[in-house]
Amino acid sequence: MALLLRNAHLIDPAEGLDAVMELLVGDDGRIAAVGLELETPQGTDVFDCMEKLVMPGLVDAHTHLREPGREDEETVHSGTRAAALGGFTAVCAMPNTAPVADEGAAIRFLVERAAADGAVRVHPIGAITAGQKGEALAEIGDMVAEGAVAFSDDGRGVQSAGMMRLAMDYVKAFGVPVIAHAEDEALAAKGSMNEGYVSTLMGLPGIPAAAEDVMVARDIRICELTGCGLHVAHVSTAGSLALVRDAKERGLPVTCEVTPHHLFLTEDVLRSGYDTNQKMNPPLRTEADRKALAEGVVDGTVDCIATDHAPHAAHEKQLEFELAPFGTIGLQTALPLVNTHLVATGRIGWDRVVELMAHGPRRAIGLPALHLAAGSVADLTIFDPEARVEVTPEWIASKSRNSAFIGHRLLGRATELLVGGRFVVRGGKVVV
Repeated sequence: MALLLRNAHLIDPAEGLDAVMELLVGDDGRIAAVGLELETPQGTDVFDCMEKLVMPGLVDAHTHLREPGREDEETVHSGTRAAALGGFTAVCAMPNTAPVADEGAAIRFLVERAAADGAVRVHPIGAITAGQKGEALAEIGDMVAEGAVAFSDDGRGVQSAGMMRLAMDYVKAFGVPVIAHAEDEALAAKGSMNEGYVSTLMGLPGIPAAAEDVMVARDIRICELTGCGLHVAHVSTAGSLALVRDAKERGLPVTCEVTPHHLFLTEDVLRSGYDTNQKMNPPLRTEADRKALAEGVVDGTVDCIATDHAPHAAHEKQLEFELAPFGTIGLQTALPLVNTHLVATGRIGWDRVVELMAHGPRRAIGLPALHLAAGSVADLTIFDPEARVEVTPEWIASKSRNSAFIGHRLLGRATELLVGGRFVVRGGKVVV
């Protein structure tokens, strides 16, 4: 059945749209028309979007679904429903599962699980090296054939420059990017938070900014050598962002992402206690780093905001700070955080949000473009910018509750979501 979105405030800078109009979705799951007072087929369902924004479906370029191996933390079922409630019509799933997604069969498993039980689209990312051990290339070609859209050893960096060069030379032939987890393990050592005054105050071993900066510089140089597309994951330091900015100015195929927790939190939050929900890798950095990242979002250096949604079981996060695993969840909070701290404060407009969370991720990962235009697939995010949200454990749809933003009061939430022209979320509830 066709669907008419009426009184919809359409936002799509790629189409020059920022106006209240109508959008007609055909029964083929594609946008049939955009305009005013559209003619509609008999029997068309009408949905009133009064005072809501309609955007091209958001994409999270960095999600950990944990399946297979850690279904106690997250599954395709639970993770994609959390994504849907956060306004994401698609997620890119990292390969550090158990076993690691380092061969075609593992990618096929994820594709089939997502088709059977996923609420939103799932794009698999394959491992760069076998077992993510950094010793031998994974089965790159087989994974591309089964649907892998990029390659990363996320969770740890490829420590050997020679191996990274080999990987980028090989991956380039398939026209997909390498996603770098930029961390020099020799410099990071056994650190558990940012190295500096606060780590000294807390009596915790630190991870210096240089552990990230050194690897970003190395991988950009290898990108220049090989010509392979490079996407730098979860940039957290001013130095790394400056390196990415310079690479872009020199015309290199380099993109980057930042996370909401690095944009809106700093190491200072740990002064109030050893909250393991605020332990992530890379760690929360300084206020100077945070400001630099925010400026990169505003000036266009940052290509996308990605969640690095990293669920962990409650008993793991209840360990001592140094022993607890790194990671925070973020699928449901990302868009409300951006609205609260960037849009509502006047730092950016909704056109920039769409670039950062819809178009930018698709370009960086090489996914098909999606616009609010006739013929485009009807993956749509509908957002109420005035809704109030309090982040509580009960509000979280993920199987894990390890959010760094528990207790925060945020502005806005995704109230509806369409994937392929069909409602996945309606009235703030998952309906699939």
